[in-house]
Amino acid sequence: MQIPSITLRNGLELPAIGFGTGDVKGASGLTTLDAAINNGYRLIDTAYNYENEGTVGQAIKRSSLPREELLISSKLPGRHHKYKNAITAIQESLYRAGLDYYDLYLIHWPNPMRGEYVEAWQALLDAKRFGLVRSVGVSNFLPEHLDKLQAETGELPEINQIELHPLFSQPELRQYDREHGIITEPWSPLGGHDLELSQPIRELPLIKNLADKYHKNSGQIILRWEHQLGVLPLPLSHNAKRQAQNLDIFDFSLTDEEVNEICALDKADARVSEQNPLTNEEL
Repeated sequence: MQIPSITLRNGLELPAIGFGTGDVKGASGLTTLDAAINNGYRLIDTAYNYENEGTVGQAIKRSSLPREELLISSKLPGRHHKYKNAITAIQESLYRAGLDYYDLYLIHWPNPMRGEYVEAWQALLDAKRFGLVRSVGVSNFLPEHLDKLQAETGELPEINQIELHPLFSQPELRQYDREHGIITEPWSPLGGHDLELSQPIRELPLIKNLADKYHKNSGQIILRWEHQLGVLPLPLSHNAKRQAQNLDIFDFSLTDEEVNEICALDKADARVSEQNPLTNEEL
């Protein structure tokens, strides 16, 4: 299966779809990751606070692939935003995974009320200079947070990982990222439920009708929509068959009108959780 690539500002090429690992842990998680790698996923996203960097590292060891063919991303937790703590946490992340470097390392949340994310960002920039990571980015950052990073360090992230799905397409933030050369990377790309209609996003009539039209499943329609928005989704599935289906989105295209119709499903507040970057404190 030929997966297109997306190139970061520093020239690092990433596959146009990756694999999320939010609840992938232990022996069952290792089985999930073995299947994902065998199915063709080459970008694996983890985090310090997922408490599964060791599982990801074990899957890398068990794989027959050379390390350079796998792109591994992790994230810095809020309790380690202070500079010295951040450098130590990145080192600890590497020890947990048994890796010499991460391909991507992100700040997990800005935690703006603590006001330490610029210090954390400087630590990530230095970790890149030290060779601990190849590319650096952020997660759940809004334009005001990104503007502050640039104003105080002169550097913007190469990735911004955010919640994004058909009920919460984040057009303003996507536009900001695009205009500043930042790749938007959706977490929870398949979303949750439409609370007003009490329906999973996959069951919404527009999504189901498009699935019938293109002889695909609802998840493939959603992931194809995100690909055509120019973002890099990170779906998670424990089912090997569904993992393969989530990769099989590059043999058809939605029309521009259909892309816009899915964007029009946006709701005023359709977050999967209560986590708003303006107030959320992730430690």
